[in-house]
Formats: sequence, structure tokens, C-alpha cells
Amino acid sequence: MSATPRNTEYTEQAPNPSTDAATGIDRPVERTVGSRPGVHYPGKLGWRISSLPAPLYLVLAGLVLTAALTGNLPDSMVSGFATTMLLGGLFIWLGNLVPVVRDFGLPTVLCTFAPATLAFFGLVPENLIAVVQNFVDGYGFLDFFVVGIIAGSILGMPRTLLLKAGPRFAVPLVGCLISTFLLVGLIASLTGFGFIEGILFIAAPIMAGGLGVGALPMSEMYASKTGGSSDTFMGDLLSAVVVANVVCILIAGLYNGLGKRKKQLFVGFNGHGELLRIKGRSDELTLPPKRDTSSYIAMGKGLLIAGALFIFGNLVAVYLPALHPYAWTIIAAAAVKIFGLLPKDVEDSAADWGDLIGAVLVPALLVGVSLTFIDISDVLASLGNPLFILLTVSTVIISTLTSGALGWLVKFNFVEASITPGLVMADTGGSGDVAVLSAANRMHLMPFAALTNRIGGALVLFVTSLIVPFLA
Repeated sequence: MSATPRNTEYTEQAPNPSTDAATGIDRPVERTVGSRPGVHYPGKLGWRISSLPAPLYLVLAGLVLTAALTGNLPDSMVSGFATTMLLGGLFIWLGNLVPVVRDFGLPTVLCTFAPATLAFFGLVPENLIAVVQNFVDGYGFLDFFVVGIIAGSILGMPRTLLLKAGPRFAVPLVGCLISTFLLVGLIASLTGFGFIEGILFIAAPIMAGGLGVGALPMSEMYASKTGGSSDTFMGDLLSAVVVANVVCILIAGLYNGLGKRKKQLFVGFNGHGELLRIKGRSDELTLPPKRDTSSYIAMGKGLLIAGALFIFGNLVAVYLPALHPYAWTIIAAAAVKIFGLLPKDVEDSAADWGDLIGAVLVPALLVGVSLTFIDISDVLASLGNPLFILLTVSTVIISTLTSGALGWLVKFNFVEASITPGLVMADTGGSGDVAVLSAANRMHLMPFAALTNRIGGALVLFVTSLIVPFLA
């Protein structure tokens, strides 16, 4: 694929005539906006919204708005995709207009809370809200997104990497998860918040390393256990995730400042970007580069595999209801990967499908969740609760310090192990990883952040499903 300049701020992938003429199906998968992976990552976007030229975007947005204002927006899956993608692209674009702050997660924050705020003040047409809510909840867009990410993340992880790097990397990853859950639960118990409540409503959504395998599926789990609805929990869970992401970025900036002083507080404190203190072993923690292209056929196979795993998870949950269907889906995907039950090309297809969803549909999901589940009055109540802020900040600090300490014990440098898996587990994933690693001036650790999100997110969701039955 070649790159053709479109403006002075970034380049966009252009079709390769020789390749496309031969197969008719090769297209970019990951690099959807220049060299940046994903439409929701922070950076200058120029006059392109949702990756479209601004005039074309305005025409499409005007069409949807006219249909919604006249009550003629069709209640269908197709309309849901168009509406959420257009709204998500707009808020991402607006967030990226603000220098500096955009690197601290403003685009994601706008996508998450701006639609709900506008709806709260009655500024969103009722027809549009109804279509989006039915799209996310009724037509199952949430399942569509979460399962694609789960299948792609697990099946896209190299088996040899899991077997070689797993034992070493598992120490800080699993250790910080267990210690954070226990310590935050203890603090929550001592302050009257509740041990189980502190874990499920504060630590778990924060430690999931992203919204897709964190607050969103967890709200479904909690609703299933209590007999309520997802929106009862969504505002609190998302508030915890967003506040934690800001704290993660601030700590990452602090580590960057300490690194510039070139002073070691103790042996192995700061690797200045080097994760391992053992030379010649970093290949054990190397993720292969993602492919730039895939095919329509591969995407179809990936969708099929993700759907089959989801059906399996739901089928098992009928007979073994102790775990949520998402947890059984994770177990199934892990078993398939470990025992090599799928051909390599099928695994790659599932990974490509997950990459496509992560690169294109994150803003759409956030907008959909915002209009469907978030009640701004509940969010304001959470942010005005000093105990909520205390537990949220404590979660990030505990995750960071325990990850650094445990990583140091297995020959990682303390600062780097604090950042990944520590801070990376507590940020919002995706754009959160970019913001944290950028603030820490360690963008080259992105492969390890991906490793953390893939394994850690699935593990947190699984452990959460084991604790949910104890929720009152």
C-alpha cells in the first residue's frame, strides 16, 4: 500500500492499483488515519471528521439530523451504525481541536459524556435517542463489540509468546490485580463503602484496561445478578474509569520527570525505557507487528469465529450459570489458542476482525453507551463523593506500586513495570495507552501495553465474573 498526501497534517493510505486489480479485496485494516492506528487516537485531524472530508461529513450528518428531527430515522441496525459513527467522529474531532488536553484523553471523555449531557438538557431528538438505545441494547451492538475484541485479542496473541513470556510477565500482571482487588476492597470496607462493592464498582472496571472489556460487560453482569438494568451501574463504572485514566496520565508524567533527572533511587529503579534488567531476553516479550492489510474474506471468517465463541459461551452458561457468558467465551478462546485448535489463517482473521472493531468502532460504542446507559445526574453524584474519588485514586496508586515492585522482583525495571502492566491496566485502553505512554515518554512500550490489555483485560473480566455472585 502506498501513502498519498491529502493535507499537511497527515497522510492517508491510498489503494494500490496493482494489488487491488489482482484480488479486488485488499484494504488497510489498522492504519485508518495516516500512520496512527484508529480514528479515536489523539492527534490533529485537519478538516476530516470520521475520516471523511468535512463537507461530505456535514451532508451525511445533516441527513441523519433531518430524519431524526422529523421522526423518520429508521429504527434499524443500519441506522444505529450510521448515527453512532457520525456522532462519535464529531466528538473525537472536537476533542482533538484542543492542544495538549487532547493527549490527556479529551476526545474519549467527550464521546463518553457529551452525548448523555446533551440528552440530559433535551438537546438530542427523541427519535435519535430511541434508535441508538435499541441499537446498543436491543440489537446487541454491545455484544458485537465486546466479543470481537475478546476473540481478536486472545486469538491474535502468539502462542509461543504466551508460553515463554507468560510466566515472567504474569507475576506483575496477576500480582497487581490480586493485591489491588484485596487492598481496595479492604479500604472500601474500612470506610463503609463495602468490600465487594469496592472491588466490583471501583477496582474491577478500572483494572480491566479499557471500556470494551471493563465497564460495559461488567454492567451487564451486575444487572443480570441483581435483576436490574445496565444503566443503573453504567454511570458509576464509567466515572471511575475516566477519573482513573486522568490519574494514570499524571503519574506517567511524574515518572517522565523523574527519568529526566537521571537519578536512580535504587538498583533497577529506572530503566529509561528498558523493561528488562536482563540483557538479551527482550525477545521473549516481543509482539509481532500487526498486518497493514486484510481481506473481506478474512474479516468474514473473523466475524464468524467471534460469533461462534459467543454462542458457545452463552450455551455453556445455560448449564453452568456460575460464570457469565463473557467469561465462558474467554475460556473457550483461550483453550482454542493454547491447544492450537484453529488454523493460523483463521486465528489471524479473528485478530484482524478485532483490530477493525478497535480501530473504527470505539467512538460509536462510546456514544451509544453514553445515550443508552449514562445518567448525568448519577455521574455528578459519583464525582461529588469524596469516598469515590479516594477509592479511585487508591486503585491506580496501588496498581502502579505493586506492579512495579513485583516486576522488579522478576528482573524488570521498577518504573517500566509500574507503567506496564501497572498504569496500562488502570487506563482506558486504546487511546488511554497512547496518552499514558506519551506522558511517560515511552511510546516504544506499546507492544507490552497491548500484551497487558489482551491478557489482563480478559483476566479481570473472568475474575470479576467469579466475584459477582457475592454481590448483594
